[in-house]
Amino acid sequence: MSVPAGGPASDVALEVSDLTVSFPSDAGPVRAVRGVSYTLRRGEVLGIVGESGSGKSVTSLAVMGLLPQTAQVSGSVRFDGKELLGAKDSELGKIRGRRISMIFQDPMTSLNPVYSVGYQIAEAVRAHHDVSKAAARDRAIELLQTVRIPNPEERVNAYPHEMSGGMRQRVVIAIAMANDPDVIIADEPTTALDVTVQAQIMEALQTAKEQTGAAMVLITHDLGVIAGQADRVMVMYAGKLVEVGTAEDVFYAPRMPYTLGLLGSLPRLDRPSERLTPIGGAPPSVVNMPPGCPFTPRCPLAVAVCEETEPELAATTSAEHLAACHRSAELAGVSADEVFRPEVADAAALAEFARETERQA
Repeated sequence: MSVPAGGPASDVALEVSDLTVSFPSDAGPVRAVRGVSYTLRRGEVLGIVGESGSGKSVTSLAVMGLLPQTAQVSGSVRFDGKELLGAKDSELGKIRGRRISMIFQDPMTSLNPVYSVGYQIAEAVRAHHDVSKAAARDRAIELLQTVRIPNPEERVNAYPHEMSGGMRQRVVIAIAMANDPDVIIADEPTTALDVTVQAQIMEALQTAKEQTGAAMVLITHDLGVIAGQADRVMVMYAGKLVEVGTAEDVFYAPRMPYTLGLLGSLPRLDRPSERLTPIGGAPPSVVNMPPGCPFTPRCPLAVAVCEETEPELAATTSAEHLAACHRSAELAGVSADEVFRPEVADAAALAEFARETERQA
């Protein structure tokens, strides 16, 4: 099912339809992505959330044409009306880094350790524009200043190992901004960074979006990272989309137990003393998955139909809020504690009832 874009066709920068990716293995095909469809509007931020192994990064690598040759990819990826799947490397080379940029998880593997960061930013500029080395270097210094690296005139000569993890990631963001792309894909840009630096990186990403006017795909396993950043959110599990909606829909009115579990596992400043609500079990293997909903073994709400039939994405409260759950209609107003820790939810409700009774007395 295609996820609605909510705007005219000309407003769509990137359109992914029924994308499927599998890899050969001794145990059988690894179905990493199973029929993912979405649209990215110009200027919006689309968050893709899910645990490790849910297919988030593979989806974006397929969009960029960066998967190994052993990968079996089908479906459609259209950028600005042009089909990217199956395109020649020479054609993709004109788009990658120029029209679509990608920020990878680990800046140490994204940056070449034997070249200065300024050289690598300038290289990204000169790969797509006929400018002098001096002009490219000036652009590199300007970009370093934009992402708030101190003393950019000096840091432009620094090597990656001379910088902290957060500063290296800012350099990668600067490279992604270099050619004012139409789309920026950020794949777990805050992985392995402490909370303070995470906030700085998210601020740098916001700056990149504002400076370039690009639409952004923000991939993360942490819903907290995209809170206040994403316009729309897609939740992935076992290679498929299980919930799609506006950030407000997904954060305040989730209709899939897995989304509820992700939200319940987030620390909350308004309830610092409360324990987090975990999701029991582990994600399923995407090799020879049994029939039914992949989340069934971990879902406290699972019933017989969940073991027999995998639910499709279907509209819930609106045409843009979709969920893949047989019991989505029953989840209105339900909290994560009520699903995954009913004993705590019941105790809290009883305590509140007792306090209210005492006040009335």
